[in-house]
Amino acid sequence: MTNARSGKPAGPYTAYTAHTAHTAPGVPTRVLAARVLAQVIGRGRSLKAELATALPTLDDSRDRALLEALCFAVLRRRAAYDAALAQWMPRPLSVREDELRALLLVGFAQLDALELPAHAALSATVDAARAMGRDRQAGMVNALLRRAQREGIPPLPPRDAFPLWMAEKIEQDWPDEAEAVFSASLQAAPLWLRVNRQHGSREAMLQQMEAAGIAAEASSIGADAIRLPVPVAVTALPGFAGGALSVQDLSAQQVADALAPRPGARVLDACAAPGGKSAHLLERDPTLHLLALDIDARRLKRISETFARTGVGQNAKVLAGDATDPASWWDGQLFDTILLDAPCSATGIIRRQPDVLVHRRPTDIDALIALQARLLDACWTMLAPGGTLLYATCSILRDENQFQVEAFLQRTRGAGFLPLGEAYGHDSWAGRQRLPGEDGADGFFYARLLKKG
Repeated sequence: MTNARSGKPAGPYTAYTAHTAHTAPGVPTRVLAARVLAQVIGRGRSLKAELATALPTLDDSRDRALLEALCFAVLRRRAAYDAALAQWMPRPLSVREDELRALLLVGFAQLDALELPAHAALSATVDAARAMGRDRQAGMVNALLRRAQREGIPPLPPRDAFPLWMAEKIEQDWPDEAEAVFSASLQAAPLWLRVNRQHGSREAMLQQMEAAGIAAEASSIGADAIRLPVPVAVTALPGFAGGALSVQDLSAQQVADALAPRPGARVLDACAAPGGKSAHLLERDPTLHLLALDIDARRLKRISETFARTGVGQNAKVLAGDATDPASWWDGQLFDTILLDAPCSATGIIRRQPDVLVHRRPTDIDALIALQARLLDACWTMLAPGGTLLYATCSILRDENQFQVEAFLQRTRGAGFLPLGEAYGHDSWAGRQRLPGEDGADGFFYARLLKKG
């Protein structure tokens, strides 16, 4: 089914753009932001999933960028905005007013985090309230935003943006670094790019960037990594469409350095979607025989698309399968190298997935730890003697990382570990832990395990 006016697929956001198409510029974007945030905050939806539906309804790339910026800013600063509403409103909004509440947060974000021109922000947000059928509350929206403009949002320490249990866990695990973790996790992440070696050198790509007027810096840690101090649209990047560049954080790129399979090795990427780490390995060595496995068959398309764009799928196979249950898909041939980028709490990438602050629960951690242990045990049975398994997560919690690996080594006969250097972060016994923002990168854990022959 399509929208008759736009020809675009109909969906949960189509009605908003249809009703607001006649209004002033910027109004549909504010309405969409409020709707996305109401779904994420009030109904437990994924920010990534909601944006994937909402963004295509906006034709202008500037509007799409603003929609993303508004949603990220609100989720990062939600605790401060909620506190301001509680202080300034004599009677709190009801649960049924979740979209109006989200619109107020969107208004605060424009004045506070994004520092948009006050007149335009106020006008567009008040008009958005009317476009949402909230004419009676438009005056209240105007009054609250004007107060925010006059007084500013009352400050809150970064720690208060975190659920109490999560903040206490981070402080327990990283007492000396906790404040830096809280602060870095609420900052916008830089744009990191990965250079495809099959398309040329990093030096040649930097020259192309300079010629295109794009400021770019080579990383001293990641051999294929480029950091853009000022992010640009990927469509403006030279060679991106043809696979010469991919978006990938420095920490994720270092997986290939830590794994370093021998030429021609049989490699399993046990939780592969969306395929960036597999593609990086194949860009470095097209002779690898790589199996990209993922339990979610719907995500296999993303892996295949990644391989096709980067041009690295010649020796790769994409398969739907449960890595905890090898008997259901494995042919019995051992792998020389296994990458287990395990499902985790994502506490190291809150700056990229701020809805982690909304959705994550303590019980989630217990379930994830149990799943990680099953994955480790199952993958170990598929590893050849003398082979290596890289256990990686984008978590910063020791229970998922250091303590998980300690428990595995204690219960697994013939298992050892190969140390990694300081370039991978803090020493964490058998592994290394980078914390959010360190080296400009995401929080990430690495442990390289050896199956003794």
